[in-house]
Amino acid sequence: MSLKCGIVGLPNVGKSTIFNAITNAGAEAANYPFCTIEPNVGMVSVPDERLNELVKVYNPKSIVPAVTEFVDIAGLVKGASNGEGLGNKFLTHIRECNAIMEVVRCFDDADITHVLGNVDPVRDVDIIETELILKDLESIDKRFSTENKMARTGNAKAKENADACELLKKGLESGHSAREYIGTSDAVDLIIQDLALLTAKPIFYCANIREEDLENKGNAYVDKLKEFAKKQNASVVVISGKIEEELSKLEPADKAELLKDYGMDESGLDTVVREGYRILGLQTFFTAGEKECRAWTFEKGSKAPQCAGVIHSDFEKGFIRAETLSFADFQKYGSWNAAKEAGVVRTEGKDYVVQDGDIMYYLFNV
Repeated sequence: MSLKCGIVGLPNVGKSTIFNAITNAGAEAANYPFCTIEPNVGMVSVPDERLNELVKVYNPKSIVPAVTEFVDIAGLVKGASNGEGLGNKFLTHIRECNAIMEVVRCFDDADITHVLGNVDPVRDVDIIETELILKDLESIDKRFSTENKMARTGNAKAKENADACELLKKGLESGHSAREYIGTSDAVDLIIQDLALLTAKPIFYCANIREEDLENKGNAYVDKLKEFAKKQNASVVVISGKIEEELSKLEPADKAELLKDYGMDESGLDTVVREGYRILGLQTFFTAGEKECRAWTFEKGSKAPQCAGVIHSDFEKGFIRAETLSFADFQKYGSWNAAKEAGVVRTEGKDYVVQDGDIMYYLFNV
């Protein structure tokens, strides 16, 4: 599993600027609504210093980092669920992503038009959430009608599904997102999954601020957004699209210097990817050798055979065991062989839960 993150927001909030900066994909950015009509897609390497350390030791012929896919989706406007703006096209693109990053404008600028006339981050977020809820209600209403008809014939499963639809319908009509109902029952979870409900997707907010506000890590608009997000059990990352744009054009040494000048520990890309991994419960394991050093993304809690399947389905089917070394022990001893001599390379079976940073060597038979 990899992170596929949809970048959403109202028109002119800085979505395409941020997309360009973190992917270097060169999507057009202009001061008018619907500049982005088709979704721009960018694949970026996941920054991971652990992979860099493995490369220094092995000097491999091939280096393969984990990747994140970012999809810059056209700006949403009020009424999108009924086809306003780019309407359904926009909402379809969100359905294909497994996480949502909503860019929220948190700066004033007379030269950049705001489609609603003034900056209000909570209002902007509410507009998008409302449109997603309305689209989900449309999906639920259709499914509820179908399940209800079948339930009247005495179909017990259909009755269970109809009840699940009714619960979700009432919740959505009250302004609640589908993600609040995940885990309520197997039937509810199945309906959410089958319909790929938009408001069930994990979401975090990206507050786009002016470079002058970086020193204080935000402003009054950001504070307002954070207060709102806390109530939604969501998180906020704060970045400056303008600064990210500058960083994307610099060499590593110059990039580090600019980050230092602004008192930043990491770039916006690092922050965004880390948050995307967190909300999806994603982690990384490594395979390493002279031929290749590679980072693999897996779901937290996965066992050794499942992670073997991330590499190739045959590895999972024919899994025998896995030789495993924690990255901390690799750092401590400096190499796989030295760690093995020290007795810290472990042999793990099918019940082993893989940990973030594990270096794995799989033995399998097919």
